[in-house]
Amino acid sequence: MNFQAAEIKEPSTINYKETGVVWKLSNYFLEQIPFEHPNLVFCCIGTDRSTGDALGPMTGSFLTQLSSFPFQIVGTLDNPLHALNIEEITQELLDSPSKPFIIAIDACLGNSGNIGQIIVHQGPLYPGKAVKKELPPIGEISIKAVVNIGGFMEYNVLQSTRLNITFEMGKVISRALLLAWHRYNLKIINKSNGNRNYN
Repeated sequence: MNFQAAEIKEPSTINYKETGVVWKLSNYFLEQIPFEHPNLVFCCIGTDRSTGDALGPMTGSFLTQLSSFPFQIVGTLDNPLHALNIEEITQELLDSPSKPFIIAIDACLGNSGNIGQIIVHQGPLYPGKAVKKELPPIGEISIKAVVNIGGFMEYNVLQSTRLNITFEMGKVISRALLLAWHRYNLKIINKSNGNRNYN
């Protein structure tokens, strides 16, 4: 079965402070993430050694604490997925008997007006791009969080990003993913009940 969307959707963008952000973001996830895939993997990229770049592993840690979120999580504060291990771990995932559908989550830099935006789009992430590192693309779906301003001394900018913004954005992303999964299950149950009643 082909789980890649037939048509390319425009990137969905929302600010993490917007009213109802968790519900709205869960709509974006339901539209783009194939929760029915037998090997859905969430790769949360970044390092706990940088406040700005901790968005990915922080989100991964939040997700692993959610007992009702059953998917494989790669990249946490305890075991980060970063520049030194991403190629090896990505290859291990791709070599698994069941081809994974990877959701890649990472921090990024943008202009001042975009700080706080969460962007969901089809296609891979290019990790390390903000700090001019050449790493292989990863993911069928990308979730990016704009944590600070880009364009000048990116490494220092990531190091001096407020931890609060990465914490809050990671919390919003993880809660919205859990809500999307629960809503997906509810839709399947309702559909099943509807078919049983019809029959």
